[in-house]
Amino acid sequence: MSAGLATVGPDEGDQRLDRWLKRRFPALPHGQVQKLLRTGQIRVDGKRAEASQRLAVGQSVRLPPQLTGEAPAAQPRAPRPVSDDEAADLRARVLFQDDWAIALDKPAGLAVQGGSGQSRPLDHLLGALAGAGQEAPRLVHRLDRDTSGVLLLGRTAQATRALAAAFKERSARKLYLAIIAGRLEKPAGRIDLPLAKGREGDERELMSVDPNGDPAVTLYAVAQTTADGKASLVALSPLTGRTHQLRVHLAHLGHPILGDGKYGGRRAHPPLRGLPGQLLLHARELAVPHPEDGTTLRVEAPLPPHFRQALKVLELEERRVERAVEELEKRGL
Repeated sequence: MSAGLATVGPDEGDQRLDRWLKRRFPALPHGQVQKLLRTGQIRVDGKRAEASQRLAVGQSVRLPPQLTGEAPAAQPRAPRPVSDDEAADLRARVLFQDDWAIALDKPAGLAVQGGSGQSRPLDHLLGALAGAGQEAPRLVHRLDRDTSGVLLLGRTAQATRALAAAFKERSARKLYLAIIAGRLEKPAGRIDLPLAKGREGDERELMSVDPNGDPAVTLYAVAQTTADGKASLVALSPLTGRTHQLRVHLAHLGHPILGDGKYGGRRAHPPLRGLPGQLLLHARELAVPHPEDGTTLRVEAPLPPHFRQALKVLELEERRVERAVEELEKRGL
């Protein structure tokens, strides 16, 4: 059995190597970790590593056979080859690409990584975007399975680390559009509510507002509210990147995103004929420093069909978004 390679994921950066190994292999004794490192059987980007070495997103960790043969559930079996149809569909979703990065228009309903109940997540398909002799691009950040819009990939380990650092250091600017229940009290504002992870049952991880949680800040501006005040089109800019941040913040205010079955409750599913039951949250635009020269890389994704259908049913207009975006820019987008 040969050694295998594992890639440090978008939510695994800035961890000590020994702690990363413990999370991936809970049953692995500390002494064995030290021995494997001391004898060079675990390497990072091909080089010997210390237990205290901090990992960066996109780095490759070489694992010895005794670990790859006992891989935990988080390490799925090798995916089946990408079909011609899958490859063609993925390439058609490319919004931008150069030697450093690729930006995709991720459809709603596609999981970014495995473990979310889907047998064919996006990270099983990324090999279709590699050129001849190139490795598959790497995920830089995540979008929820039911969120559509701009998703950024790094084409090399160096580019992935630089792009991931932009998210960590909050120099990545993100703009989302959402349709929410009701009318917000103020036309624009700042939601500053810390969030913490909780559990519902044994499977569904939930986030909640918690004064002892991690800081979470969202800027918002209302683009338009329906004549009856029952729904609003809003522009959102998360200044932090907590899991489900936008969904939890809006639900906590009593204005859940329509179609949000996890946090929205009944109010997120008004009984309107023709209104899609999908989550109405779209990552419209992403701007980050380019990993090559620091110039701004800005990518925009068009609204998906289900979002446009919702606008039509609710008699809301996409053109109203621009003024809301201007308001967000004044507030620090």
